[in-house]
Amino acid sequence: MSTLQGRLALVTGASRGIGAAIAEALAREGAHVILTARTTAGLEQVEERIHAAGGTATIAPLDLTKAEDIGKLAQAISGRWEKLDLLVLNAATLGSLTPVEHIDVKEYTRLINLNLLAPQALLAAFDPMLKGSDRAEVVAVTSSVGATPRAFWGAYGSSKAALETLLGAYADETAHSGKLRVTVLDPGATRTQMRAKAFPGEDPAEVKAPEVVAERLLQLLGEDRASGEKVRVEA
Repeated sequence: MSTLQGRLALVTGASRGIGAAIAEALAREGAHVILTARTTAGLEQVEERIHAAGGTATIAPLDLTKAEDIGKLAQAISGRWEKLDLLVLNAATLGSLTPVEHIDVKEYTRLINLNLLAPQALLAAFDPMLKGSDRAEVVAVTSSVGATPRAFWGAYGSSKAALETLLGAYADETAHSGKLRVTVLDPGATRTQMRAKAFPGEDPAEVKAPEVVAERLLQLLGEDRASGEKVRVEA
C-alpha cells in the first residue's frame, strides 16, 4: 500500500505548473488532494486528470490574498476531515523584474500578500489540523533568488527570503513534537509560465518539466531528514 494512501493533502497554486504536477503525483500515490487556485477552469482540468488516473481530489477556488477566504477554507476542511497530513505552499506571483528604486508599491504589496502573508495565514489556519496528524509535512516552494540576491529580482527575491525565514521559524517551533516536518523546496529552473515570463528568450525544452519536481517531492516525503531543511531539485 502506498505511504500516502488515506492521507489528506492541500496544494496551493494547483491549477498549473509545479502545483498541478505535485497535486497529480500525490493523488497517484493515494492521497486525497485539495486543489486551490484562483482559476476554477484550471483546477477542474487538474481534477479531471486526477480522477481519470484513478485518484481523488476536491477543488477549492479562492483568492489567497484574502485572509477571510483562507479562514473559510480551513473551516470547511476541518468540518469534513479531522487532520491535514500535507500542506504544499506553492502559490506565488513573480511581479515585475525591475530595479529596487523602481518597484511599484501597489504591485509589491500584492506580491508580498500572496508570496508571504498568505503562507503565514495558511499555517495559522491549518496548524491545529497539521498537529492532529501522526506525521505531517509542510513543503514551501522557494527560489534561488531568495538566498542569492540578483539584480532586478529584489521584489520577488525578498518575498522568498522572508518566506524561508518564516518556515525556518515554524520548523524550530514545532520540532519538539517529532510529528511535523518542514521542507523548503527550491525547484530550480523549471518549465512554467512564471519561468517563461522571467526568461522570454529561453528555450523551454532546455529546462526540466514540473513533473521532475513533483517526483523529487515524493522522494523527499520518504526520506529521513530533519525539519527545516532546504532542498534544491537538480536537473
